Amino acid sequence: MTGATDIRPPVIETHALGKVYSAGTEAEVIALHAVDMCIRHGEFVAIMGPSGSGKSTLMNLIGCLDTPTSGRYHCDGVDVATLDREQLAELRRDKIGFVFQGFNLLPRMTAIENVAMPLGYARVPNDARHERARAALEAVGLGNRGGHRPSELSGGQQQRVAIARALINRPPVLLADEPTGALDTKTGEEILALFKRLRDDGHTVVLITHDPEVAAHADRTFVMRDGELHEEAPYDTRVRPAPGGDA
Repeated sequence: MTGATDIRPPVIETHALGKVYSAGTEAEVIALHAVDMCIRHGEFVAIMGPSGSGKSTLMNLIGCLDTPTSGRYHCDGVDVATLDREQLAELRRDKIGFVFQGFNLLPRMTAIENVAMPLGYARVPNDARHERARAALEAVGLGNRGGHRPSELSGGQQQRVAIARALINRPPVLLADEPTGALDTKTGEEILALFKRLRDDGHTVVLITHDPEVAAHADRTFVMRDGELHEEAPYDTRVRPAPGGDA
């Protein structure tokens, strides 16, 4: 509803989040330092940075694939520090959909079987799995490719299958790690356009990338530098040189 206020808690909220490897030794590495971040439902956010900047560490913490050394992380209102291993697995299943650069599809399964696979862990009945997987493929424009195996699909189509699989449990967060890295420019643009449509449908998209051109498609951009997170101002509000001035 236009003008309505979303009273839900942020879908991702961190306070002074930190990660130290080999703490207290000569090999100590501060991978993440005091990261504060707030992402609300329905946002499309990019986290950008070069290799070694800490963005992969942050992604692993957001995705509950690793635990922080310090600070707090709330995922859709849940303090992840209060969860045991089984509860963390359930949170990952229900709250976060993962999309990776390498697609990670099982070659012997059809597209619809790949998409339906996570529903088995959620103990969804077989008939319902097939129906929901078909609907998910329809949502990413592959309704007529359900019977094809990955080797029979283009790279862009395989990534769409991977996105459908990530969405199958209807998680509030879609976490995409370099999702266009293995694609040509045109196909990458199509995948980014799909993320925008998913955002418009109410999904929260968090995109991890090293590419400023890819990050420019997001509504907000954070940049990792030496383990610290900084939010960039939107392009049209950044200070630019006056006409005829020094660049």
